[in-house]
Amino acid sequence: MRRVLIIGGGASGLAAAVSAARAGAKVAVLEHNRQIGKKLLVTGNGRCNLTNRDQSLSHYRGGSPEFIQKALNAFGLSETLELFHSLGVVIRDRDGYLYPYSDQASSVAEALRMEAEHYRVKLALNTEVQRICRENGRYLAETPGWTYEGDALILAAGSCAAPETGSDGSGYRFARAMGHTVIEPLPALVQLRSPDPAFPKLKGLRMEARVSLFSKERLLAEDRGEVQFTEYGLSGIPIFQVSRYGVKELHKGREVRVILNLLPFLKEEETEAFWEERIRIGSGKSAGQLLVGLFPKKMADCLLKRAGISADRPAAAFTDCEKKALLSACTAFEVKISACNGFDRAQVCCGGVDTREVNPETMESLQMPGLYFAGEILDVDGACGGYNLQWAWTSGWLAGYHSAETPRGIVMCEQ
Repeated sequence: MRRVLIIGGGASGLAAAVSAARAGAKVAVLEHNRQIGKKLLVTGNGRCNLTNRDQSLSHYRGGSPEFIQKALNAFGLSETLELFHSLGVVIRDRDGYLYPYSDQASSVAEALRMEAEHYRVKLALNTEVQRICRENGRYLAETPGWTYEGDALILAAGSCAAPETGSDGSGYRFARAMGHTVIEPLPALVQLRSPDPAFPKLKGLRMEARVSLFSKERLLAEDRGEVQFTEYGLSGIPIFQVSRYGVKELHKGREVRVILNLLPFLKEEETEAFWEERIRIGSGKSAGQLLVGLFPKKMADCLLKRAGISADRPAAAFTDCEKKALLSACTAFEVKISACNGFDRAQVCCGGVDTREVNPETMESLQMPGLYFAGEILDVDGACGGYNLQWAWTSGWLAGYHSAETPRGIVMCEQ
């Protein structure tokens, strides 16, 4: 019977454990937390957005889109739904966003745990792996109290994001020790910070907007949704969706800015006519009154200040330049981005083990036979909406299934 060691008991590690065990392997999961699936328990605000019916490749990011596509072809949405059906997890569909019917992430973690235990997977909790190596064709994982041995080893130790869930980046160290290149991990799905002094006054506002992220004049990414204004900058799902592109540019020392269109319900060709009509019917109002019913007062005051218009100026007296300036403030609200929040506020990381060194259909290392990768440790990250969990199921299942096969032989130990 093949012996498979898995470092990490998160979503991808549990998927790998079930997959390998079903394939006939004897499996041990080494998890340094007191419980398995700790990060899984907080996904989707505890409701666990398992995956998404829209599996367009545009929702996945990383150094090699081809790598991601090949993996999803090998184990994608239909296979994921079959997996959870076999675990007894009923799926709830909310406009393509798929959740457990219970609306509880804990039920997903429990279903995976029960299946692992059914196949007699050893779940070694509170187990800190200090060193891994490969000797005489076998993998060794040294912990303070024991050295575990396996014919194959799966690194599913997560990333640096959300360290309160146990993600400490240790998997990167192990990957490097095994000869792999690790692309520097950076926060992704994270808030963006701005030095703009207006933000402390805008704190607490939530507004629908179209978000466009630029590096100088180059458009990097766009999204639309509810933007949250904080004392330090911008948050909310559309900010998370574009953040990884801005973070990478900032890391390279490049200028990054966000343009917010606060009238996203209008098509571009409708905007001027809408604005002229609003000024016409509000001709007896002041500039401040003109914006009532369209924007919260804190935002209205900010927009007028940006346009250089006094709140008590009569709307009927607006010059063409003032009309244009106020409309521009509303539809092209520019925010200079100076930084992002850290790993402690990020949902995932971009970067990780270079996928050019991994087989996309098996998740096996091309450098070290019998070594596999799963989950966030790889240079793959997804958009909000269940894509990071889909990647966990995909990579975990492939790694687990193929780890039950016979590896080749080489000797290399961590220094």
